[in-house]
Amino acid sequence: MITFQGHTRGVDWETLRQDLISDRFHNGRTPAQLKASFENSQHVAMAFEGARCIGNARALSDGVGNAYILDVWTHSDYRRKGIGREMVDMLTAAVPAARLPSDRGRARILDGDGIPTTTTRTVAGRWNLPPRQLTTAAS
Repeated sequence: MITFQGHTRGVDWETLRQDLISDRFHNGRTPAQLKASFENSQHVAMAFEGARCIGNARALSDGVGNAYILDVWTHSDYRRKGIGREMVDMLTAAVPAARLPSDRGRARILDGDGIPTTTTRTVAGRWNLPPRQLTTAAS
């Protein structure tokens, strides 16, 4: 059974790195760098079968109007089962306003057919909210 979580607890970073290498999705990060990349991200989505991480995605956000989803990967043995879509949906729900790749680019991410487009035609969440009132010690 595939389970999903929004944190990195339980990830075997060395095994994940080896799986990324096998799937030709590795970008040279060491297990420690891979762990830091995910743990320093505002939001993560991880997919597991048992104790094995079989999918990951993360989002970087300014908390206002831009969020970038990256490192979307599903192990090749588990593709086309909706795992990538679920992880992207988890991240989209966690970010109040996110610019996402176009629908065509999103499908390519989820299908594992290449690098996503960089267009921002699809916007998820509430966009251009009024700014929050900021208070300082001087005010």
